[in-house]
Amino acid sequence: MAGPGDQLKLFILAGEPSGDRIAADLVRRLKQRVPLAFSGVGGTELQAEGLHSLFPMSDLAVMGISDVLLRLPLLLWRVEQTARAIRKARPDIVVLVDSQDFSKLVARRLKMFGFAGSLILYVAPSVWARAPQRAAKLKPFFAEVLAVLPFEPAVMERLGGPTTSYVGHPALGERLSRNALERGPLVLLPGSRDGELRRHLDLFRQVAERIADHPAVDGIVIPTLSSLHDRMVRETAAWAVPVRVVSDRAARADLYRQAVLALAVSGTVTLELAFAQVPEVVTYVLDPHQARIYARHGRPPVALPNIILGRPAVPELVQSAPDSEVMLAAVRVLLNDKKARQDQIAAFGELSNLMETGEDRFPRQDPADRVLAHWNQRPLSAS
Repeated sequence: MAGPGDQLKLFILAGEPSGDRIAADLVRRLKQRVPLAFSGVGGTELQAEGLHSLFPMSDLAVMGISDVLLRLPLLLWRVEQTARAIRKARPDIVVLVDSQDFSKLVARRLKMFGFAGSLILYVAPSVWARAPQRAAKLKPFFAEVLAVLPFEPAVMERLGGPTTSYVGHPALGERLSRNALERGPLVLLPGSRDGELRRHLDLFRQVAERIADHPAVDGIVIPTLSSLHDRMVRETAAWAVPVRVVSDRAARADLYRQAVLALAVSGTVTLELAFAQVPEVVTYVLDPHQARIYARHGRPPVALPNIILGRPAVPELVQSAPDSEVMLAAVRVLLNDKKARQDQIAAFGELSNLMETGEDRFPRQDPADRVLAHWNQRPLSAS
């Protein structure tokens, strides 16, 4: 068992901005509880907590088979590099945040090395959407999965996956309370990965240029990461309408309070918008491989608010080819209908309450508690 004053040795890896935020929140929670020494891979948020990243997090921020194939040699090297670094550091606990395929490859490599510490996967894979057989395949690798969606522990249990606990999402701490606004900025969230930006940014431009003069729209704003700020400024400089780019977290929070509507690429940001009670239209342009998989699985919902609530609370537009007309129409419908925006806000309140508490059998837990539970179980001679 861990003794009083012992130092927790943690290796933590985040492969993309949403995971970086989750990982940084976990590190902050652990620092409040125990002496902590940590290493790993992360972005600006983990680095702000003192992490010296093993390599740039952006190396892992890929989505879609075409993006993966382009970076496959680098990704395979990063798997080996990560596993070797963990083996050398001999941490008590490894937390791999999201980046599902990469995380599983690292876990498999660590098992081959005979790594004796606890491996925790933070953010459950979407086995409920496709490939349910993946749940049981995770069990040999991970001591526990920390889920950010309230229904996932029950799903993982039913499918024979690892022990799974619901821990909520850091953005829950930024819940707002407000009504639909008559007028405000239109927020554009075109993604953060290179592939997402390639597929969505010009599409968002076409919508913005044709909706900017709507009486409910008071300017176009793109909140982004600090690492993408200059790129967004450059790429929007030639747009036919002025665009304000913000990358400061406080500025983003202020923007959400003022926003009339958001157009967002499907992902964790759709939950952040819901917690901030910003009405939204959710979209995603698939690459050809993603489109085939999506069709094969019956075109399931992709917007997290819709998935969690089990109903179409927000419009979602999943496209195999970019279609600005369809997107423009969906945005215009919401801008013209304040009651529809207010209905979304009411649904977001229901969603936030559910995510605050979790389900009856799987109530929300503190992620630091779950990590420390594994640390406290280790023999005193370990590490």
